[in-house]
Order: sequence, then structure tokens, then C-alpha cells
Amino acid sequence: MKFRLKTTCCMLTLMALFFGAGGSALISVTFQNSLLQEKRAAQESYRMILNTLQVVNSMDSWSDEKDISETLEQLSAQDAFGAALQLHSETKTLYSKGPAAAHFVNLTGQTDTTHLACTIFSTPEAYYYLQLSGSFYIDKDIYYLDAAYNISSIYETRRQQQEIYQYIFIILLAACACFSYILAFFLTRPLARLSKASREIACGNYDYRSNIKSNDEIGAVSRDFDLMADHLQNSIEELREAMDRQNQFIGNFTHELKTPMTSIIGYADLLRGQTLAKEDEAEAAEYIFSEGKRLERLSLKLLDIFVSKQDAWTLTKASPAKIITALTGYLKHGLLLEHIELDCNCEEGYCQLDTDFFGSLLVNLIENARKALPDGGQISVHSAMTSDGCRIQVKDNGKGIPEESITHITEAFYRVDKSRSRAQGGAGLGLTLCAEIARMHNGTISFQSSEGMGTLVTVELKGGLA
Repeated sequence: MKFRLKTTCCMLTLMALFFGAGGSALISVTFQNSLLQEKRAAQESYRMILNTLQVVNSMDSWSDEKDISETLEQLSAQDAFGAALQLHSETKTLYSKGPAAAHFVNLTGQTDTTHLACTIFSTPEAYYYLQLSGSFYIDKDIYYLDAAYNISSIYETRRQQQEIYQYIFIILLAACACFSYILAFFLTRPLARLSKASREIACGNYDYRSNIKSNDEIGAVSRDFDLMADHLQNSIEELREAMDRQNQFIGNFTHELKTPMTSIIGYADLLRGQTLAKEDEAEAAEYIFSEGKRLERLSLKLLDIFVSKQDAWTLTKASPAKIITALTGYLKHGLLLEHIELDCNCEEGYCQLDTDFFGSLLVNLIENARKALPDGGQISVHSAMTSDGCRIQVKDNGKGIPEESITHITEAFYRVDKSRSRAQGGAGLGLTLCAEIARMHNGTISFQSSEGMGTLVTVELKGGLA
């Protein structure tokens, strides 16, 4: 059952319960009040007649039962006794008048000379009567006087009220059903929109939103739902991008392995066949060795990237200046052979670093700068302490990076100059590792470059001060 139908049924049930109980109580109270008023009036009339009989008896004692009957006949001629009248002793009836007298209830055991007995009875003709019964003494004998008053009009009025109430009740139920359904329809219409939005998103339409503009709870749920849908869409887009990058990574990695492995297998097969001259065998062995070393470097870089992503590192107190000075001193001699000058300017201080990965960061940045200087040049390394770590800058005056490549250079296997990087033994993983090392130190890496002017790489490491 739909929620709007449930709401309608609940409102109808509440309306039926409260209106039904209230109407029934009102009719019952009205009936009881009317019956009470009629009973009071009948008691007053009855006591007046009973007192009259007692007064007459005290002034002129009745000589026989005939005198009593004549007196009652005279009084009944005044219509004071209502619908029926009966006078009787414990053994016989002295006087009876009116058709309702045949249906009198015996109340002799419930009355005495000071108390009246009262009851209601009905006849086969569906008439209702109020019966009053009292007793009095004539000489030493006790007599009982029963009187009946027609109260059928009260019951008829109640019946008419109940019929009218039933018609009104049915009309109100029908009106309440229509109004409740219309109200529930407008109240639950936003829920239908919200349900449609969930189905659209489940079917792949991630741009669909409920856009319910209201200040109630449903509006709050709609805003939360749309916010959730935004996050879901962003997560799915990020997942797609990650899958694309993964697929590209696998493709590039396969390509990186295919070329050297093909050459190694080819040269190894020639060596195994012993069909090469001595100088060709040396050349083939050298090529196999160089390609094997390149594959070794590739596997080590991939291992470093994998380890850095597994959060398996420990930050300790270290001096960036000491690490940079030691590394640059070790690399200077090799770079001078390629006519590249390396200098550094470091600010003293301590911060939280993973020294092994920090060393890899410097080596990869300097190595990347070296590849940009095929004909020699200058590389400078600068470090400064910050409020939450340190800043490392590596600058070269090489060929620079095209603007369209800057946003991609930290992607795995991406090369600005593919042919030159391959010839220099690169696999496009150095800057990827640098970006991961900066991330593990809660930092960032940025690039400023102009073609023909050189490149400035800035790394912010925010592991904290020691």
C-alpha cells in the first residue's frame, strides 16, 4: 500500500474514532438529560396525586373500596396520571385504567410509604413508558399506586438524532477521505520525486537530482540526498579516472617491458646459436646488460612507489641541510663529467622526515634536471625551513617543459621527450615517486617552467618540526 493511502486510512480511522465517539456521547447525554427531566416532571405529578389521596383519606375516611375507585376516577379525569393508572393491594387490583396498565412491572418489593420505585417498560406496539410506584395506608391496610407516563417521544427523538448523525457521519467520512487523499498526495509528492531520483541514479543517470525546495524534513532529506548524489558522482568520476590511469599504467608498463625484453631475447638467442663474430658477441652482451640494468631500475622505481603508497614509513627528526649537502657532494663528480655544475644553498634546521624517501626525492629531482641538460648546464638546490616542515627547490637552466605537459609529468611513464628519455634510461617514474613522497609528508610538489629557460621544482614537506 502506498504511503499516501496509509496516511488517508490513518486520518479516516482517527476521524471515525473521535467523531463517532463524540457524536455518540453527545446523543447519549442529550437522551439522558431529556429522560431525567421527564422523570422529574412525572415524579412531581405522581407525588401531587399521591398526596391528594392521603389528604382526602385523612379528611374523610373511605367507607369501602368503591369510594377509593370513584376518587381515582375523578382525579384521572383531569389527565393527571398520564397514560395509565392502577391501584392495588397485595392481593387484588382495585382500580386500573389505560392499555399500558396491563404491562406494569411489579415493584411492590422496591417501594414503601417514603420511597418511590421507578422503571421503564415497553409495549409490543414499541411504546416506552416511565412507571412510578408508591404506597400509602388506608386505615391499617397498605395500598400501591402505579402510574405510567408515555416517554416514547424521547426515544423517537433519539432515533431521529441517530439517523441524522449516521447520514452526517457518512458524508463527513467521504469528505474526509477526499480531503485526506488530496492532502496526502501533495505531502507525499516530494517523496515520489525523491524515489524517481534514486531510480534514475540507480539506472546510471548520475546527473539527475531531486531538487525539492521546501523547509520541512522532506526538503532536508532531499538536500542530503542530492549532496550524497554529488559525492557519489564525484567518487564515480574519480574511480573512472583511476581506472583510466590504471589501464594507461598497465599499457605503458607493458610497453616498457616489451621493447627491452624483445631485444634481450633476440640477442640471447643469437648468442646461444653461436653465429656472431667476437666483436658482435661483445656488443650483444653489452646490450643485454644495459637493458637488464634498465629493467632493474624500472622495477626498483615501481617498488619504491608501491611502498610509499602502503603508508609504510617512519618520520624521524632529521636535518634537510645535512642530507642535501651529503647527496650533492656525492653527485657532483658524476655531473661534472657531463659538464653540469651542481651547487646548493641550505638553511639549517630540523624537521620530521623519512630520510630514505627524502634521499630518493632529491636524487630523482636532480636526475630529472640532469636529463634536461643534454649539453651541460647548471643545477641549483635550495632548502628552507617552514612553520611545519621544509621547502626544497631544484632549479635548472635546461630546455624546460611545454605548458601542456606540466599537468601530466607526475603521471607514471609520462615523458616530455619520449625518445630522449628512453635513450637516457628513464621510464617516466621519477616524478611520480617524488609526488608520492611529498604526499606521504602531507606536502605538495609544483613546477614552474618555460621552454628554453629551464625549470623550477618546489616541494613543500609538512611532516612537522622536530
